[in-house]
Amino acid sequence: MKRYFDPISLRLFIAVCEERNIARAAEREAIVASAISKRLAAIEDEIGVPLIKRRRRGIEPTPAGEALLRHARDVLGMLDRMRNELSEFATGTQGSVRVFASLSVLSESLPDDIGRFLALHRSVRVSLEERVSSEIARGIREGTADVGVCWDAGDLAGLETLHYRDDHLSAVVPAVHPLAHRKSVAFGETLAFDQIEIQPGSIVQITLHRAAAVAGQIIRHRIQVSTFDAACRNVAAGLGIAIVPQEAADAHARSLRLRIVPLTDRWAQRRFVVCVRSRDSLSAAARLLADYLHEVAAPRT
Repeated sequence: MKRYFDPISLRLFIAVCEERNIARAAEREAIVASAISKRLAAIEDEIGVPLIKRRRRGIEPTPAGEALLRHARDVLGMLDRMRNELSEFATGTQGSVRVFASLSVLSESLPDDIGRFLALHRSVRVSLEERVSSEIARGIREGTADVGVCWDAGDLAGLETLHYRDDHLSAVVPAVHPLAHRKSVAFGETLAFDQIEIQPGSIVQITLHRAAAVAGQIIRHRIQVSTFDAACRNVAAGLGIAIVPQEAADAHARSLRLRIVPLTDRWAQRRFVVCVRSRDSLSAAARLLADYLHEVAAPRT
């Protein structure tokens, strides 16, 4: 049975499940469709259960297929990490770490923290990519990233987490805005004003929409942007107010003459975590980075 679970067959099976069509999977993998069908049939004959079923909207994995899909991603992810880590020794770099991180931590402390880590571990290379929380969790589960850093309000079930840093969501408003003189404000009070949406679909926006729904109101978005810098500049231009981490807004407040008003809502105080599939399964370099971010970047009182 083992001879059928080679990396090529596993990769082709993943392609079929993701494309929901054998012909499209064959085109994606540059192979003829009949070769894919033959490999899938061989696996099904060997294990004695079907792996896929055909529906109107395309192919779907059976329960056995779902199990194989999960394990196939694990195996190929592990092989990729092994290949990447070993290849680094040829260039003198002893280990590489792929990190997925949210916009908030990338706009606040993470770049500096990783910079200090690399200064201590010059033979390690870090690849840093911005993702929303759901993509971070999926990347860690599927093995496309070694370490994730995000708000712990997301779905992190099944992952190991280590405390990283905290921040506080605040309303960023122009100096002449009615809320500018306030020391703090409830999110519900900000709904009377046009707002700037940052990263639609992110966990922050989901949280804000949920809070507005609980208050029986809606958020009036006037413009959408993808970064905190753009949000602050649009606030300064008078296009609306923005809900931004205070730590990220501090860099722009003085130069753009903005006011930062902390939100009083309980969820506005955020806790960020370093998440991994399993600390024991990490490479030496990834474990060094995860531990550094937990122990050095966020000392506990």
